[in-house]
Amino acid sequence: MDQKRFEEAKRKIIGVDRQRLGIGTLSEKTVHAIFKDYYEPDEDHQEIPIENYVADIYRDGEIIEIQTRQFNRMRGKLQAFLPLYPVTIVHPIPYEKWLIWIDEDSGELSKKRKSPKKGCTYQAFKELYKIKMFLKDPNIRFKFIMVNMEEYRLLNGWSHDKKKGSTRYDRIPTDLVEEVEIRQPEDYLQFVPYELEEPFHSKDFAKAAHIPLSLAQTVLNILFEMGTVERVGKQGNSYLYRVVDE
Repeated sequence: MDQKRFEEAKRKIIGVDRQRLGIGTLSEKTVHAIFKDYYEPDEDHQEIPIENYVADIYRDGEIIEIQTRQFNRMRGKLQAFLPLYPVTIVHPIPYEKWLIWIDEDSGELSKKRKSPKKGCTYQAFKELYKIKMFLKDPNIRFKFIMVNMEEYRLLNGWSHDKKKGSTRYDRIPTDLVEEVEIRQPEDYLQFVPYELEEPFHSKDFAKAAHIPLSLAQTVLNILFEMGTVERVGKQGNSYLYRVVDE
């Protein structure tokens, strides 16, 4: 990770006059635009038409796609790109998040308040599940980027304080925290907690990884698909797993 280049990309996309221009100038595309510039500052290599689609970045025979969510929308692109080029999907994930509320009538901004929730790379598996049919392709790669963010929301929700059901207006990345990369099937092993005793089931995995059970089940589904773990029996209605030996 290159914090200096990241700061340069932020300045270029957001600009020093963002407050004067107004929050939400670039709307939801801000995160996408910053990381596109971070990974490829040369605009001649951005937004390149390929196979009836537009690649975010194309350079030296390789494609980079910045995808903040909804991996299912990438299926058409992946079907067209993967037979021809290596494709790296960059997926920014909020690590620490500060919330700022916008009064729709006055435009006034609230003070920043830190969300008690922290993100983790396991959250990416909910998106991986949506493109499960492509995960074994030798041309697909991933970069999960943990990043601190400021999130601006409109006070237009249905609850008394107008926060529940509110609209997300913009997200501004502030700091890079960690980059986790998958280049080959063996790299999925990094997501198995070291302290897990075998055999283990999804509840054991959830406890060791400090994630909800439903997310642990999704992670194990992908790890099983990729040959990282194998099923060795059942305990009640739950599968028992162990790590596949090399």
